[in-house]
Amino acid sequence: MLYLTVKAALSGVIIAIVSEVARRSPTLGALIVSLPLVSILGILWLWHDTSDAERIAAHAQSTFWYVLPTLPMFLVMPAMLRHGIGFWATLAVCCALTFVLYLGMIWALAKFGVTL
Repeated sequence: MLYLTVKAALSGVIIAIVSEVARRSPTLGALIVSLPLVSILGILWLWHDTSDAERIAAHAQSTFWYVLPTLPMFLVMPAMLRHGIGFWATLAVCCALTFVLYLGMIWALAKFGVTL
């Protein structure tokens, strides 16, 4: 239980730091967020828990494929916000778009024999 608490606390501290940096400097915050911090933490926790190189390799490969459908959101969101669409509506559209793109990625990869 202590281990889970440490993992959660460390992860939460990183998110809090990033949000504070982004509040002061959106560009620097974006740079930090674009780093694969969550992926690296996940890989570190997975290694600590399993020491299974194949599991980590599968995790890293799946992460690559799952990142791609999220990228359009970072173009759609600023476009919608700059056109006066409200934040919550924009967020909802972006989440729905990302979900549909996830499904599309899973479907397309299955056509090439890649399962996530």
